[in-house]
Amino acid sequence: MNDKSPTSTTTDAGAPVASDEHSLTIGADGPIVLNDHYLIEQMANFNRERIPERQPHAKGGGAFGHFQVTQDVSRYTKAAVFQPGSKTETLIRFSTVAGEQGSPDTWRDPRGFSLKFYTSEGIYDLVGNNTPVFFIRDPLKFQHFIRSQKRRADNGLRDHDMQWDFWTLSPESAHQVTWLMGDRGIPKSWRHMDGFSSHTYMWVNAQGAKFWVKYHFKTDQGVDFLTQAEADRLAGVDGDYHRRDLSNSIKKGDFPRWTLKMQIMPFEAAKTYRFNPFDLTKIWPHKDYPLIEVGKLTLDRNVTDFHTEIEQAAFEPNNLVPGIGLSPDKMLLARGFAYSDAHRARLGVNYKQIPVNRPKSPVHSYSKDGAMRMANVSDPVYAPNSYGGPKADPERTDTAGLWYADGDMVRKAYTLRAEDNDDFGQAGTLVRRVLDDAARTRLMSNIVGHLKDGVSGPVLARALDYWRKVDEDLSSRIAARMMD
Repeated sequence: MNDKSPTSTTTDAGAPVASDEHSLTIGADGPIVLNDHYLIEQMANFNRERIPERQPHAKGGGAFGHFQVTQDVSRYTKAAVFQPGSKTETLIRFSTVAGEQGSPDTWRDPRGFSLKFYTSEGIYDLVGNNTPVFFIRDPLKFQHFIRSQKRRADNGLRDHDMQWDFWTLSPESAHQVTWLMGDRGIPKSWRHMDGFSSHTYMWVNAQGAKFWVKYHFKTDQGVDFLTQAEADRLAGVDGDYHRRDLSNSIKKGDFPRWTLKMQIMPFEAAKTYRFNPFDLTKIWPHKDYPLIEVGKLTLDRNVTDFHTEIEQAAFEPNNLVPGIGLSPDKMLLARGFAYSDAHRARLGVNYKQIPVNRPKSPVHSYSKDGAMRMANVSDPVYAPNSYGGPKADPERTDTAGLWYADGDMVRKAYTLRAEDNDDFGQAGTLVRRVLDDAARTRLMSNIVGHLKDGVSGPVLARALDYWRKVDEDLSSRIAARMMD
C-alpha cells in the first residue's frame, strides 16, 4: 500500500479499462453482454486463482534475506555459497506439516524450515524442519504417516486416535514424538525456533575429499515456546499469529537472524559410527561431532506478492550445487524425486521459470515446451549436436553425492550399528539428560492432554507402553494423570 497517484487500470494484455465498477449492459437495466472482455477476464481469473495447496506443509509464510559466511570452511566444501566472505541472497519459507491453508499457526506440529540460496552456481535448496530428527526412516511409510496426521475419511476431522495408532505401531517415531510433545512442539514464533537439515548431506572440497554433514541454524533470538494453553487461545484469536509476527518484525527493522553451525563427519568414519549416520530418526551427539560455525542468515525483506513469492516458491533437495551432494539417507533420496514431482503436479512442468524459483546464474538446458513455458528455446534442441548447443563439462562438477555401494537388492531396514539396538534410546536421553524438571512436566502434561482427546482403549494401552520404553518415570506419571 502507498500514497502514490493511481495508474490507469488495464486488462491483463495492457489495454485500458473503461470502468472498475460497471459491466457492459444493454441499457442501464438490460442484460450483460458476452463481449465485455474485462468482466469475463476478471471472473475467469477469479475462478482460477487458487492453485492446489501443498501436501503437506500447506500453511506457511516467509521472507527474503541473505546468508553471510563468517568462518572459513573451505577445507570441507568447495561450494561457492560457503566460501570465505561469500554473501548470497536467500528466500525462506516456514510452515506447519499437517495443517491445511487457513489452519492455525499455533497447532502442535513440526515446523518446516526451507531455504533457497540464489548462488552464483545455481539454486541450492535446503529443506528442513525445526527438529533434528523425523518420525520415520523409510520413504514407503511417508504417505501413510501424513495421512494419519491429517483428516479422517468419514467425518473430515483430525483424529488423535489414528495419530497414536500410527506412532505406536512405528516405534522409530519415539524420538520425534518426544520433541513434538515437548516445548519445541509449539514455537513462540518462527523467529524463536532453530532450523535443521535433519538429513545428512555430503560436502566435497576442492581436493575431492568427502565429508558427511548436518546443518543447524541456531536462532539468535533465543529458543522460546508457547504453552498448550497459550497456543489454544491464540488459535482462536489470531490463526495467522506466526505469519503476522514475522512480517511485522521485518517491517519495523527487527530483522530475524540465525547462526549456521555444522556437524561434520569424515567420510570413512561413517562406516563404523555407533549410530547409523544416515538414519533420519537419530542425531549425532554433539560430544562426538561438535558444532562448527559457518555464517549468519538474516531475513530483511518482506515479500510483496504472497502468492507469486511464497505460494509458488518451490523447494527441492535435488537442487544442488558443486561441493554439495545427497547421502544414503533413504528419506532424502526419495525426496529428491518426490519434491520436484510435487511441484510439477501443483505448479506445472515449467515451475522453475516462475521468477521466485529462477536462478540468478545462467541456464543452458535442453528442456523445452510444456504448459506456461516463458523462456524461449533455440535450435539445436537435442544433444549431442554439432551446431553449438550446450555441452556437459565434467570439470565443472564433482563427486558430491556419489559413494560406493555393493550388495543384493533387498527390502530391509538399515543395518543396525552398535547403539542402534532400539528406537527409544535417544528419546529417553532427551527426556532424562536434556530436559529439566519443568520441561519434563510440560512434556508429560502435553502428552496426557493429547491422549485424553479421543484416543481409543487399545491404542491408549500401546501409547502407555510406548512411553514406558522411552522412560519408566515419565510413563508412570502419564498413567497416573490419565486416571484423574
